[in-house]
Amino acid sequence: MADIARDVPADRTDETDAGRRPTADLPIGHLVRISLYWLGLTAIDGAVGVFTQNRLNFDGFAPELEVGRILFLLAIPVAVLSILVQPTVGAISDYTTSRWGRRKPYIVFGSLLDLVFLAGIALANNVLILGVFVSLLAISTNIARGPFQGYVPDLIAERQVGMASALVGLMQILGNVTGFLLVTVAVAFHRMEFAIAAVAIVELVTMAAVVIRVSPGLPPLERAGRSWGQIAKTAWGTDILRERSYVWLVVSRLFFLMGGAMLVNLVITYLKQTHHLSKEAANATNVVILVIIVVANLIAIIPSARISDRIGRKPVIYASCVVGGIGLLIAAFTPPVSLEEAAGGTVPIGIYVGSFLFGASAGTFLAVDWALITDIIPRASSGRYMGLSNVATGSSTVFAVMTGGLVLDLVNNVFGLGTGPRAAYLLGAAYYVVAMICLRPVVEPDRRSATRSQEVLAA
Repeated sequence: MADIARDVPADRTDETDAGRRPTADLPIGHLVRISLYWLGLTAIDGAVGVFTQNRLNFDGFAPELEVGRILFLLAIPVAVLSILVQPTVGAISDYTTSRWGRRKPYIVFGSLLDLVFLAGIALANNVLILGVFVSLLAISTNIARGPFQGYVPDLIAERQVGMASALVGLMQILGNVTGFLLVTVAVAFHRMEFAIAAVAIVELVTMAAVVIRVSPGLPPLERAGRSWGQIAKTAWGTDILRERSYVWLVVSRLFFLMGGAMLVNLVITYLKQTHHLSKEAANATNVVILVIIVVANLIAIIPSARISDRIGRKPVIYASCVVGGIGLLIAAFTPPVSLEEAAGGTVPIGIYVGSFLFGASAGTFLAVDWALITDIIPRASSGRYMGLSNVATGSSTVFAVMTGGLVLDLVNNVFGLGTGPRAAYLLGAAYYVVAMICLRPVVEPDRRSATRSQEVLAA
């Protein structure tokens, strides 16, 4: 493997120089390997989310009319810990000196802790124990996520940002699908805990691929005599508010991902309560939905990245918001089949149509959003900025489940069982609208100017 670190001079230690992007393009295999760890991380998210829904809905962990409330309570500590841990550790990694580079130690440590806490989730026999280990997992997985968010910008040349963003998005999608499918297969064998064991192995393998085969990247920033406590506090410095485009983009990202998370993370509850499917039928239907989402992702992701390189990132994100919102509206208003048809596993076609539109929207967004953030952040402190941005990614599921869970129970209790998931999906569609509004103040670099500059330099 070529030494990626050769593109970064050894004496580049001040903040301005450390922020320069590498100039040499990486082979596609290296880009894939760098992005691969996202598959492992998001596989955990997908598996634990569906595992929890199954435990609450079908395994007696929660009363039927209190599923939303329990989801809300489980999500509170996860939200708080994710918000606190990820940016803080990401900022610390910007200044870390080690023989492995500034990012890898945290990726390894967080991943190994994940294995311990995933075992606790798999073996939990009541909702309290499940909640404790899900909260501990939020700490360990975010120890790895914060530094890894800053790792990718350390290594990617300007010309490859669009492609790298597409690969990051693709790995996140494939990771979620991997987690969902593992739980679904485990349900068929009546051993859901096996899915958690499998997803732990996936994370371990993808972590090793990155840590062993990818170069350390940029050198650390100088601590200038500051303690690690003072460094940790820099993650929360108010200076970041001066980066107005960055702040608005993070808020927009949060609401966009909350809209999508509402559909994906309440789908088992939606299929059971609204469409009266059994545990086996609901999980089998979820597999079909996942296949449709992946197909739509694959159709949208690469063209979206290429288009955004030419016309800009924001117009593509606006389009993805519209498509995603329509997908959720279709799912929300799809009428149920008869009880006899539901008993046979029949599902209304509208669910699949909505899933396809959601998949196209998610693929488009994930291909472009990461690239836009990379375009506008200060490069030297990428661990801090990317860690904060990934708070939106990590906490979007949590906030979607919290708000959706409250709406789900409230509407179920007022209008009858099955109406709650529809109301939650309508709320998800509204989140897409909020995402569009928050994107407006974002000022992105002129992609056409950048392209012309590169052509002049190449000439």
